[in-house]
Amino acid sequence: MAAVVLPGDEELLTGRWLGLVVLAMAVVGCGNGGSLEQVGGATMGSTWSVKYVRHAGFADPAQVRGEVERILGEVDQQMSTYRSDSVIERFNALPADSCQSMAPAVLELVRVGEQLSKQSEGSYDLTIEPLMNLWGFGPQGREEKVPDTAALAEVMQRVGYQHLRIDGNRLCKDAAVEVDFNSIAAGYAVDTIAARLQSMGIDNYLVEVTGELKAKGKKPDGSAWRIALEEPRDDQQVAERIIAVDGYGVSTSGDYRNYFLQDGRRYSHTFDARSGRPVLHDLASVTVIHPSALMADGLSTLLLILGPQRSQAYAQKHDIAAFFVMRADTGFVTRCSQAFERLAGAEN
Repeated sequence: MAAVVLPGDEELLTGRWLGLVVLAMAVVGCGNGGSLEQVGGATMGSTWSVKYVRHAGFADPAQVRGEVERILGEVDQQMSTYRSDSVIERFNALPADSCQSMAPAVLELVRVGEQLSKQSEGSYDLTIEPLMNLWGFGPQGREEKVPDTAALAEVMQRVGYQHLRIDGNRLCKDAAVEVDFNSIAAGYAVDTIAARLQSMGIDNYLVEVTGELKAKGKKPDGSAWRIALEEPRDDQQVAERIIAVDGYGVSTSGDYRNYFLQDGRRYSHTFDARSGRPVLHDLASVTVIHPSALMADGLSTLLLILGPQRSQAYAQKHDIAAFFVMRADTGFVTRCSQAFERLAGAEN
């Protein structure tokens, strides 16, 4: 399925497994008196990019690249579960009844995770790394397969956000839990980069880290940054809906890029922490628009875990701008929350 390119647009940028396509003009315009610059690179097993409108006397691309790489390096060193020397992996290696000093950013993400866990009645949980490894999706996963009942029961003893607590500047645990920030770290990185761009005098930008996005302002010709929401397929790309974004983060979570098949059943990398098993429902992807890319990142995962009915009720209750794509016998069916319709309509 080919991505849709709108008239006048020349570039497509896609995330690692998320259903977002950025439609951005790679040309110089005159709408707000600047030129469009772009820098990018590799991070977190995927890519990052920053597009911004540069005015005379303000940050050149080399300076922007340096600042972004510094931020991403710090996030990786603090939060990566794929390097044994990261701050969070050192914590994960500690036994029960241990504490470790943490940077404010790490504690912030733990607090966000606790909030989302409570609001989802424990379905969303940051302490799922042992489950990810057991099912073959994590950094120490050896084989993608359905585990036996005894192995799952043993691992579930080491899962649960309630085993974490913050004591001053320390993170403590009363069980041998392991924290996984993969559902919110990229969103945090996007917000941090966006804040740094603002402090550098850059007011028109689009930041992307592993598919998590945040856009503000306009392109050089005065038009909006536009995001195309993909159909949740692993073979092709097609735009399900196109939205303009200004001042918001956008995140899509889906089960269609990271999964395995066993006995005719599909098992994705999205887990309900209450059961310890991958979700098995017809909700294929969820896109969330939120002023905070961090919250958009976490909420899109939370809603995907909850499934079609619970997620729509949750979005309605909490006034979340969410776009849902469900599998059906005839293909895909989409639904939007009222907040999404208001926001998408206003931005377009």
